Amino acid sequence: MQKIINKNKNGLKGSVNIPADKSISHRAVMFTSLAKGESIIKNFSKGQDPLSSLNVCKTLGINAEFKNDLLIINSTGKLSAPSSNLDCGNSGTTMRLMSGILAGQNFNSTLIGDESLSKRPMKRVIEPLSLMGAEIKSNDYKAPLNIRGQNLHGIEYISKLASAQVKSCILLAGLNAQGKTNFTEPYVSRNHTEIMLQYMGANISVNNNTVTVKKSELEPRTIEICGDISSAAFFIVAGLIVPNSKIILKNTGLNPTRTGILEVVEKMGGDVQILDKRTVSGEVVGDIQISYSSLNACTIEGDIIPRLIDELPVIAVLATQAEGTTIIKDAQDLRNKESDRIKAVVTELQKIGADIEETTDGFIINGKTNLKGGVEVETYHDHRLAMSLFVAGLICEKPLSINGFEWVNISFPEFEKLFESLSL
Repeated sequence: MQKIINKNKNGLKGSVNIPADKSISHRAVMFTSLAKGESIIKNFSKGQDPLSSLNVCKTLGINAEFKNDLLIINSTGKLSAPSSNLDCGNSGTTMRLMSGILAGQNFNSTLIGDESLSKRPMKRVIEPLSLMGAEIKSNDYKAPLNIRGQNLHGIEYISKLASAQVKSCILLAGLNAQGKTNFTEPYVSRNHTEIMLQYMGANISVNNNTVTVKKSELEPRTIEICGDISSAAFFIVAGLIVPNSKIILKNTGLNPTRTGILEVVEKMGGDVQILDKRTVSGEVVGDIQISYSSLNACTIEGDIIPRLIDELPVIAVLATQAEGTTIIKDAQDLRNKESDRIKAVVTELQKIGADIEETTDGFIINGKTNLKGGVEVETYHDHRLAMSLFVAGLICEKPLSINGFEWVNISFPEFEKLFESLSL
């Protein structure tokens, strides 16, 4: 599907409710599936990826039904052997987290995914799970993953990668393992797993970059899911770079392990204010007000990268409108996403007139640049790249044609409608 984006000449105005956080939605349905009794999930994400997690849990015997804005989960606290392969669709989160849960079950299972997911690296979870006693066969460390359920034992694992998916996988395996499981990472990656496991009564503790979990039974809970700051990022950037804009993003998650983009915007001199800050189901939440701003370049590197890894494509768009040279480095894991996001972002932004070059672990962007548009750009089956290009199109001099725009539905089916509501 091709989408044509025209320049926004009047500015973005008004307020929107950002859709539910996908990371928290994945975890909510998986974790409540492990809790004996009835749990209620409010504001579950309707993106295709979280729905993949929901369908996998249903295939494992969990009773789940939607009632208006509520997802009601009923579980015996035990999963059942599946009668078919467990289809993770395009969701790496589903595949990596479920592999940790399934490794310690008393049955065998197979996790499969679509063409894109089947190319993504799974060695990062297979290796530590194997150290715990898991038995997983793969296609050269890629999907499908054939998992033979085993009795697991705890390990002390030091990860070279700051990855919430790897961390969560090992902690979930540790819930069902004998002894104590320690996971240490170089920087603290997003910590929704730790917060939710604690909220649900797990035996878990955090000490700086190390998380420790012991065998635990989870308790059913009501979980209210806040808006996704990764989704809010596109509106944050658009509000900052489209002249005459002033918008409010309501009920947005402000978990400190996810707010790297707000720190970058502050560093660049962007006008962003937090309103009505509060805590909901263990997570920090608030409303974000954004106004059009004059921006200055900065360097983005080190321990902030895991806290904004998914936002880097749209941050690259932001950097095209900042005076000076913005350098993004230490982001080599972008090459292992739905696409090689470093190469894809550089290739497509160059087409529309951005002064951007590729490095091994990020980008160098010179601004401020007038983006020209008037061309066709590609999404590489990557939802975040599609949305980043949409935001860029709002300031291009000529209409921008985006091929494969339907990939936005993977994570954010309401994306276009919400932008339209701010452009009236």
